[in-house]
Amino acid sequence: MGAHHSHQPRHSSAEDPSGLHRLALLVIAPLAVLTLVAMVWLWPDPLPTPDGQSRLPEVTGTVTGLDRVECEEELPDEVNGCGTAYVALDDPFLTGDLARGGELEAPLPNGPGAPELAEGDGVILISTETPDGITWAVVDHQRGSQLWMLALAFVVALVAFGRLRGVTALVGLGVTFLVLVLFVVPAILGGDPPLLIAIVGSAAVALTVLYLTHGFTPSTSVAVLGTLAALALTGLLSALAVATMHLTGFTDDLSAALGQTYAVNMEGLLLAGIVIGSLGVLDDVTVTQAATVAELSRANPEYRGRDLYRAGSRVGRSHIASVVNTIVLAYAGSSLPLLILIVANNDGLGNVLTDQIVAQEIVRSLVATIGLVAAVPVTTALAALSARGRW
Repeated sequence: MGAHHSHQPRHSSAEDPSGLHRLALLVIAPLAVLTLVAMVWLWPDPLPTPDGQSRLPEVTGTVTGLDRVECEEELPDEVNGCGTAYVALDDPFLTGDLARGGELEAPLPNGPGAPELAEGDGVILISTETPDGITWAVVDHQRGSQLWMLALAFVVALVAFGRLRGVTALVGLGVTFLVLVLFVVPAILGGDPPLLIAIVGSAAVALTVLYLTHGFTPSTSVAVLGTLAALALTGLLSALAVATMHLTGFTDDLSAALGQTYAVNMEGLLLAGIVIGSLGVLDDVTVTQAATVAELSRANPEYRGRDLYRAGSRVGRSHIASVVNTIVLAYAGSSLPLLILIVANNDGLGNVLTDQIVAQEIVRSLVATIGLVAAVPVTTALAALSARGRW
């Protein structure tokens, strides 16, 4: 009877660690309220519609014929050669009298990145108003159907394997998309500080998606605390690194156009990108650590808090070792064309690494890694205390 009584408290604390879960909620609840208040306060006004443009909207259609002719001079970046493309509009009434019989004529596109045309291709055209009238140009292929098919395959695979958890993951993905599209991007375009917007938006995603995807459990609360703590550290480190290295966020024509046209704080946008980019890996690490410790606790009822921490940390070290390589390769892959161009135009490795474009990617990788490394011991310790209630 006495032996049975000695085991009961330990088992109940593993199954229902209500004390620490309540304590975690006492921390998370004010943070959730603060995040909600910050989102309401920073919620962007509707973006103004640009006016003064003399260009008609984009139109879509299908290539019905190609009339190729011999070029009068050699084209530097020939893709389709010279001639005319005939395009039947998907909506023949959109352009009024500009398209007789719902068909447009456009010169065959050439140059870097120009779409290679064939009869039957779905294409996108834009119009430009010139002194001689309206001219049309084929600028891209339509790929909406292919994207929808790929998205459907993604949904089927996720739901077939994950079942209910896969459905909740899809809902969480939708929430993340809505936060980015409706809050983060418009707020940054509206002139609000990008780093503040990124932290508030990331906190909203973490607080919503983690509970939605993994349930309202002690392990999820531990993962949320670990994620928010690592996010705060990532934001501070990224601000310090960007300031001390004098990174501006201006690395190419696209960033220059964004900064000049929309007056976006590009340095702040760089910080925002680091924080948001880190979130996707952070929640993976914190959820894994919390779940690992919970499973270890159930599998080993005799483990104390410190034993759970040590065992969970060993798993965390292996996870970090693989995730670090993932982060570096992800950032290198996204900027590979620029990296190749810089290497081709520089002599020494030192010049390549200190170039602002490469330095920004190095800062992204290293700061994100430090945040991940910090998330493992914090989350593992909280999970061990949550599972046992004592060290």
